[in-house]
Amino acid sequence: MKTWNHDEGQVITPDRPLTIMLAAVEPSGDSLGAALYAELKQRAPDGTRFFGCGGEQMSKAGFESAFPIDAFSVVGFTDVIGAIPEGMKRARDLAELAARERADIAIFIDGWTFSRIGAKRMKHYAPDTLVVKYAAPQVWASRPQRVDFVKQYFDAVLTLLPFEPAYFEREGVAAEFVGNPNFERAARQAGDPKGWRQANGLVDDPLLLVLPGSRRGEVTRLADPFCDAIRLLHAQMPDLKFVMTPVPSVEPLTRDLFAPVEDLVLYASPEDRFSVFRAADAAMAASGTVSTELAIARTPMVVAYRVDELTYYWAQRVMISDYVSILNIAAQREIIPELLQNDCTGAMLAEEVTRVLTHDESRQLQLTAFDDFLPKLGLSDKPAAARAAEAVLRLAARKS
Repeated sequence: MKTWNHDEGQVITPDRPLTIMLAAVEPSGDSLGAALYAELKQRAPDGTRFFGCGGEQMSKAGFESAFPIDAFSVVGFTDVIGAIPEGMKRARDLAELAARERADIAIFIDGWTFSRIGAKRMKHYAPDTLVVKYAAPQVWASRPQRVDFVKQYFDAVLTLLPFEPAYFEREGVAAEFVGNPNFERAARQAGDPKGWRQANGLVDDPLLLVLPGSRRGEVTRLADPFCDAIRLLHAQMPDLKFVMTPVPSVEPLTRDLFAPVEDLVLYASPEDRFSVFRAADAAMAASGTVSTELAIARTPMVVAYRVDELTYYWAQRVMISDYVSILNIAAQREIIPELLQNDCTGAMLAEEVTRVLTHDESRQLQLTAFDDFLPKLGLSDKPAAARAAEAVLRLAARKS
């Protein structure tokens, strides 16, 4: 039987098992949650109990979700508003369950809206449970006042980016940079780009990777401009090939929406994802984590995004950053072209992609920025999920 040690994050002779709640309701959070759960199982005291909610990846890791999370995989103000009633119900269910299970610590992973609702419910129904936010709200991009909410309802924050802790620490919030397992996965998976190209008859062809997002709303809103761009690029550069690697949860929708250009597009399996990332000459991608994964693969890109009009109206009033891509935000200038909302058209996408493919100076600008930024991501020998798990257990130990 393991015991706790406050320095190492383990409990000393507990009178009951350590009890940990994990809550993830989006694909990105599900990925983070799966990696964290796997590391916690290795490091936590014998008999530690886990409960909460998660998706397919956490399920594959052996985690049992208290309810399905499909309803919460949304993006945009309008879609989020539609999911709030279900979110409020499920957040209360989790908080009541935490109270019954006497949870020592609860970790809300990514998904700010659900985390916000959940943290308030936890403080009401399970006030003795330590509440942690894993993946900080992006206060450096918009709504810096969210730090005040974090200070009131969360006991600590674990951040994915190295510059984030300072935003919380200066307001008295405990914050620790642990890194992002998704970035590490991309860095570890060198793949076999040459082998993949040869296997698909693309040895010398220029190749554009098309990534319209991992959420239904993203794929739906980007399909038309991306299809238009593919047609224009094919007309301008007949030798250019197109490849897509949709995540399984949106693959059927992606194939359906991109049916108008299906004769031009090769679909690669998820297992070949990082081989394709490194094999591509450039990418046309939805804004998100994938832009950093592409940077790790040293693949120059054009970033695009569209939301509904109400969300766009709201975003214009809360955004404090001029950019959406992490590398642009870090550099404080547009290194990666960003085509957002009304600028996200087939013609403008095709123009920027052509520049990235054919203009050496544009490509080199991105490659140099990748080299400058990537060492700051904490891609060290110890996995980010392991650092996060150790931080969780240290926090739990201090609570005891």
